[in-house]
Amino acid sequence: MPTLREPFHAGAAESFVDAFKALLDETLMLAEALLSPNRIIGEVEQMRALQVAADDIESTDPAQAELLRSRASRIGLR
Repeated sequence: MPTLREPFHAGAAESFVDAFKALLDETLMLAEALLSPNRIIGEVEQMRALQVAADDIESTDPAQAELLRSRASRIGLR
């Protein structure tokens, strides 16, 4: 197996560290979500309200509807 004979590269270690950091970040976010579900429920309700408002005004003001959808898409990113 040629891959076993190749030396270990620093790039592989950096990739592993980056992947581990990403996994740790996701795990911490999941733990936070499980410990405080009301915040997430509130965000989902707010996103839904913006989506419904956008649907209601889509035919009369498409630009405003797009703005509302854009705001809704960014709520969870704060």
